[in-house]
Amino acid sequence: MCSKPVVILGNGGHAKVLIDLLLLQKKDIVGYSAPAEENNPYQLPYIGDDHDVVHKFNPEDIQLVNAIGSVTNTNTRKRIFNFFKSKGYSFLTVVHPSAVISPNAKLKEGAQIMAGAVVQASCLIGENTIVNTKASIDHDCKIGNHVHLAPGVTLSGSVWIGDETHVGTGATVIQNIRIGNHCLIGAGALVIRDIGDNKKAFGVPAREMR
Repeated sequence: MCSKPVVILGNGGHAKVLIDLLLLQKKDIVGYSAPAEENNPYQLPYIGDDHDVVHKFNPEDIQLVNAIGSVTNTNTRKRIFNFFKSKGYSFLTVVHPSAVISPNAKLKEGAQIMAGAVVQASCLIGENTIVNTKASIDHDCKIGNHVHLAPGVTLSGSVWIGDETHVGTGATVIQNIRIGNHCLIGAGALVIRDIGDNKKAFGVPAREMR
């Protein structure tokens, strides 16, 4: 069965990377939405804002790709995802051809696995979560919803990461660590102890900030 046409939500840097991926897979991209027509990625047709997408497309006829990136938190990505889910739309789960995904791993709706990423056996990747360029997730890791693992993140085996947590570029988490919901782990951090909910942690080794 042919896949549905795709609408891109967003027009920033993350959108450009996703469009490259989708074109590589020969997806039919009908256009993009954003608050204003600017930074037009690849000269795609401009659809309008989120409400214009709802007015112009039936949920049964298209799939959406959430192209909103996240730098320190995933609030905007989550809001966009939940808005369209409440209207009956579905999100495409995106996997770059160069990514290595265990057949025993599970990817939930809207997960995005970018170029060079590795997801090993018995891992769970939550909905609307980004596993960015060259991130590595070893066996038995559980990654929550609306998480961003930035480029070059390394998770050892049996790591648990809660919902809406951002793990910065190049951070490393050793085995059996739990990181809570709504956390920010700084770029280059080395996490060797559990991190509670709503915490920020930076450094080598990573320390929670007051």
